[in-house]
Amino acid sequence: MRDLKRTNAKQPAYRLLAEQQIEVFTPMKWTLVTSRGKKVRKEVPFLQDLVFVHDTREKIDPIVAKCPTLQYRFLRKTYRKPMTVPTSEMERFIHAVISSESPRYYLPEEITPEMYRRKIRIVGGPLDGYEGSLLTMRGSKVKRLLVELPNLLTAGVEVSPEYIQIVN
Repeated sequence: MRDLKRTNAKQPAYRLLAEQQIEVFTPMKWTLVTSRGKKVRKEVPFLQDLVFVHDTREKIDPIVAKCPTLQYRFLRKTYRKPMTVPTSEMERFIHAVISSESPRYYLPEEITPEMYRRKIRIVGGPLDGYEGSLLTMRGSKVKRLLVELPNLLTAGVEVSPEYIQIVN
C-alpha cells in the first residue's frame, strides 16, 4: 500500500493500521534527525510511502475509505488490480530483516549485476536454509545475503562467514 502523509506526520499509516490490529510491515532504517536543536537517532521508514499489509480487502477497504492518504498500490498496465506479494515470500523477507541488526535496503535500480555474482546458501544460524546472492561491495568487510521481493525491494542482511556455503 501507499502512505501519502508527510514524513513528519504524527500518525503514519503503519501505526494507524497496527493500532487496529492489522498485520503491517514497513522497512525501517536508522537516521539522525534534529529535534529541538539536538540531533537524535530515530527509526524512520526506508521508503516513506511503502507499507505491506496482511489482511483481507473486506477489513482494509473501510480504513482506506476513511483515510484519504492511504491508497492501494496497483500493478502497472492493469485496471485497478492491487499489487500483492505471496505470503511465503513476504514472511521470508520479514524474517531475514528482523534477524539482522542493521539490514540495508536497495531499490531494483540500485543493484548492478556486478554486485551479486556468487550464489550462496546459509547453513546454520538464524537464516538456516536461505539461498540467494552474496552482495559484493568494494571495501566492505561485512558479508551480506541479498533477500529480494522481485521488482520492489531488496534487503542486504549481514551473515557470518562460517554459515556461508557457495552454490555452483
